[in-house]
Amino acid sequence: MRDEWDHAHTDYTLPAQRRLPASLAESESDWRHYLERSAPNGWLIRHNAMTEALTSGQPMYLLHITRDIDAIRTSRELHVSTGCLVGALYCSPLAPQRKGLRPHNLGAYLLRTKPATTPMVVEVIPDAPIRPKGIDYLHLGAIHLRTYQRYQHLLTPDEHNQLDRTVLAGLHGAAAFFDVALRNAAGRATPAPAFIDQLSDAAAAVPFLGYLYFEVLSEYLMLHSATPETKACAQEGELNNWLYKRLAFTAVDGMHELFDLARFHPRHHRLVQLVDGLEPALGPGVAEYVRRRLSHLFARTALHPSQDVAAFRFQGADLSTIQKTAPGLMGQLVFREIRYMSRYRQLYHCFEKAKAVEARDYWNKEGMPTPFNGILPKGEVGVNPLYPRSSVRVWTAEQDSRGYLHPADEIAAVVMPHLAAWWAPPRQREMQTATDGPGADLALGA
Repeated sequence: MRDEWDHAHTDYTLPAQRRLPASLAESESDWRHYLERSAPNGWLIRHNAMTEALTSGQPMYLLHITRDIDAIRTSRELHVSTGCLVGALYCSPLAPQRKGLRPHNLGAYLLRTKPATTPMVVEVIPDAPIRPKGIDYLHLGAIHLRTYQRYQHLLTPDEHNQLDRTVLAGLHGAAAFFDVALRNAAGRATPAPAFIDQLSDAAAAVPFLGYLYFEVLSEYLMLHSATPETKACAQEGELNNWLYKRLAFTAVDGMHELFDLARFHPRHHRLVQLVDGLEPALGPGVAEYVRRRLSHLFARTALHPSQDVAAFRFQGADLSTIQKTAPGLMGQLVFREIRYMSRYRQLYHCFEKAKAVEARDYWNKEGMPTPFNGILPKGEVGVNPLYPRSSVRVWTAEQDSRGYLHPADEIAAVVMPHLAAWWAPPRQREMQTATDGPGADLALGA
């Protein structure tokens, strides 16, 4: 169990340490070296303001936004969300300055685009420098699968049959692309335009590919952008989150109302068009980057580390074989399909609470009161509600004309390990309703 949680976390201040499948053409270390040395903003992977704040051991100041401040005042509780932070209070960093608390660019985005909310300042005083380990939800597949196997008796026979049919249909619909991706990961390059179109078709059958596709593009944009806006963020030690927000909302109609990465699967022509619209200099290289990077990430998140990328093929494999060989992929498929069941509102707390408890146990042992989204250290950071060796205080916040935040009224509220309610209408993907739990906010990943 601990090995699985280690596998799902990344410390970007240390060399890559994951055990990966054999025959990958490029290792995780190769990619880390390439991104840090070749991408214009690659230096921010290791040397960013958030990581430096964590390792300083000084008090952390975080921005949390809520849709129902009255519920927090009444209950004196802040509830956590799941998503990319598993079971932590979703926040973004605040930088203490003489003029006030300066929001990270992610927080500035949230403040500007969510006007019907109340900003809050969360102060976390740690007992020691914090381990700068981030959790990568793309690597949670094996944990999703183990959790499902533990609690599958909660499903009815009809629900089991529905799940089996849907997962099998997804595997059959995407198996040919999976094998293309594995061949690319092993170094047998295929033409990038055709690869992107195959990816787009497969993502319609397997929602997890939409998440992987989006995260690869987000990484490409944040690390390679050279706009004045991105350079200004870099001067503050931050990756530019506005880039992938614009990408998502331009790519998918209605993404503002339902943030649904299962619907993110642009074909090659549309992909180049989208990136060209954001930053023309990045358009020519995006397809080849996605081909290389997504193939590598798919292989290492889907297959068990004991497997050989060059030897395994999804086409023709039965469900039992895939479950043993590719537990990461199976876990992601099962996890997402269970969320579309009509009873998921009842099942949610069983499946998600189990993972949240394990995550907090890991964070406590690792000295992590503030885990962050570790796909990249881009500014999504949470508060661990069960960390025993730090103090937490919260205030409502006022924003001045220059954008700085100032603590206003202190609220005697406690960050609780209660999960905010989640619901998903049938076949409408990934909608988290934070308003059902006091103080929980929408985590846009996972």
